[in-house]
Amino acid sequence: MSSTSTTPPSTTPLSSTPRSSLGRLAERGRTDRADLYDVLDAGIVCHLGIVLDGAPVVLPTGYGRVDDTLYLHGSTGASTLRGAATGLPVCVTVTHVDGVVYARSVFHFSMNYRSAVVHGTARLVSDEDERMAGLEALVEQLAPGSWSHARLPDRKELAATSVLALDLAEASVKVRNGPPGDDDSDIANTAYWAGVLPVRTVFGDAEPAPDLIPGTPATPDHVRTRPPR
Repeated sequence: MSSTSTTPPSTTPLSSTPRSSLGRLAERGRTDRADLYDVLDAGIVCHLGIVLDGAPVVLPTGYGRVDDTLYLHGSTGASTLRGAATGLPVCVTVTHVDGVVYARSVFHFSMNYRSAVVHGTARLVSDEDERMAGLEALVEQLAPGSWSHARLPDRKELAATSVLALDLAEASVKVRNGPPGDDDSDIANTAYWAGVLPVRTVFGDAEPAPDLIPGTPATPDHVRTRPPR
């Protein structure tokens, strides 16, 4: 899916920093910013990492992208969001598993994947227009086409919600695809099968809520015809 954007996203290539430099298997890294957008836009859940009271905390959460800004949200009482809003460094990751790689040697079993890691300092969004734009991006990331098909948040709901913005300036992308990388001696051994088992996310048929009242419209097209990721 595409992000909720009002201006063209940056075309500046990803540049490595000490935190975003790849170590092992650096050849799998991607420096095209479009690859970062592709990984982020294809996801539903990210993992937000932060150190609170001296201990690391990593939690799954929803997100949305507008150009070069990633938006996160949650309850105003969430300790992770409160900590992030104070200027503590955060790390956000998104990973897609595209296949299980079966090798002839267990040492070379692997996964085909696409992953993005974003480092930075999040800011609490206070501007009301930006808050709404961030929330729209979050809804559209999870359920494309839904912002205009549901009631928008009221004052009470907005007051209970924190929206954080994280700049995408410091990020890395890593991708593996293709067959297993067995040693030549193992390739010559016909006793073991090798290959890739693709992994795909598909959506089933929509299940209407049991408390729909008579006259409620039928399942809308943006739900019924949602394509696989």
